[in-house]
Amino acid sequence: MSRISQISENVIVGLSTDEFNEVKGKKSTIPFHDRLEILQSLKFVNLVIPEVNWAQKEYDINNLNVDLFVMGDDWEFKFDHLKTICDVLYLPRTELISTTIIRESMRTR
Repeated sequence: MSRISQISENVIVGLSTDEFNEVKGKKSTIPFHDRLEILQSLKFVNLVIPEVNWAQKEYDINNLNVDLFVMGDDWEFKFDHLKTICDVLYLPRTELISTTIIRESMRTR
């Protein structure tokens, strides 16, 4: 998020709900409300939006007048269809921040 704040003065984060993560075939390691609190506590995050489905991205971009959509590069090309309504940027994932690492750490405790 800090990297995004260096290129945008208004950072809005779409945060997948636990239920939406299940639809995507993912299990939330940290519950939604805890993840929400973490993101809201970051000084460079202006707004966090619960994300409940795939179609919501386009609606939120239009509704909130978003001009730059940023995703991790593991999603590269998957959101290029949004380029008709805003710029799309894929950033490399931050090293050593991984749910896999968090899960492994929790297993070894």
